[in-house]
Amino acid sequence: MRVVSTIAAARESAHGVVGLVPTMGFFHEGHLSLMRRSVAECDQTVVTLYVNPLQFEDAADLARYPVDHDRDLALAEQCGVDLMVIPDPCEMFATVPLTTVTVAGIGDRLEGVHRPGHMDGVATVVARLFAALQPDRAYLGRKDAQQLALVRRLAHDLGFPLEVVGCPLIREQDGLALSSRNVFLGEHRRAALVLSSGLCAAADLFEAGECKAAVLEDRVRDSFRAGEIEYAEAFDAATVEPVSLIERRAVLAVAARIGSVRLIDNVRLLFGDRGPEADRGVWLERPSVLYH
Repeated sequence: MRVVSTIAAARESAHGVVGLVPTMGFFHEGHLSLMRRSVAECDQTVVTLYVNPLQFEDAADLARYPVDHDRDLALAEQCGVDLMVIPDPCEMFATVPLTTVTVAGIGDRLEGVHRPGHMDGVATVVARLFAALQPDRAYLGRKDAQQLALVRRLAHDLGFPLEVVGCPLIREQDGLALSSRNVFLGEHRRAALVLSSGLCAAADLFEAGECKAAVLEDRVRDSFRAGEIEYAEAFDAATVEPVSLIERRAVLAVAARIGSVRLIDNVRLLFGDRGPEADRGVWLERPSVLYH
């Protein structure tokens, strides 16, 4: 695996069908699953590791984000990654960019409300990476369902000739959705299971025939104590528009603060040959690498 610090060096190494896995590092099994899929499907897999300051409204939150490059490099190499790009901050944005990307209607809801500027920061850095690296495919996890919808619309609207591949949400053995922030949960680790338990209970209702979004949302909210939950909402998987009745592919998403840690999670609500089906994600068979 080659490690480079400039976009130019990354472009010089490009060959064949290129798969891109954009990350902020501190890898967990969710990141690794994206890398493995890209390695299986592409001639070359490129992973970017860049903690994007444009995504953080709170400077303290940015400073707190976990970083361990040596660990990340070892894990990526084990997955068969060909090229790791760890750009210097000045390589990405020498100054605060005057040009930013906004995906109206998708980026200004949910996470866009609770984390002002966050979704524009995501869109801007993704557009920068797509333009600079020119991948054929980009692999993103479905845990950030709003982000996945935003990147797909961005690629469509700006004419990037690539496929945005959505990959399964990965859960710990007890159901907690994987997040680099999970390492900060400490004594609140068990309390954090409320996100997955509430969503899975709502998913059970959906598979039993309940298609009213308000009922499913209330089932999720019922699992939380006052002050923890920021939102529980069902929305169209492509447009992120709220839905009142689940009649097509949708996402039921939740965001909440557990202790000092803000977490998000979701289940996909689908319709298969046998009727309503909920995609709850994939459970790990052993503890995540985060705790090794």
